[in-house]
Amino acid sequence: MSYHPYDPRMAHDASRKLSDGDVQDLKPEGWWGNDGQLYRDFKFGSYMDGVDFTLRIAQMAEEAGHHPDLHLHYARLRVRYFTHDAGGVTMADIEGARAVNRLWEEAQA
Repeated sequence: MSYHPYDPRMAHDASRKLSDGDVQDLKPEGWWGNDGQLYRDFKFGSYMDGVDFTLRIAQMAEEAGHHPDLHLHYARLRVRYFTHDAGGVTMADIEGARAVNRLWEEAQA
């Protein structure tokens, strides 16, 4: 069973949803896709390093107006993109994942 938290009261526009093949072709390095989701796991040296990176993603997402699910478990963070009103992965999710990768590269420099 796939996880698609879709509320039928939302304006559903499936035309923006990318095909699984498109997601596989467009997903940035380090990202995985399954069941209409795009996700990546990050590992940190400490809990606070993970919190700091999570906050940087949250700020970037707020500015972009497109928010991933962020699950921090001690020194591991899973970032998951899924466009609820499209019922799957859209170009906004791909762009968000690319932006997270840029933040990660900056954090590693």
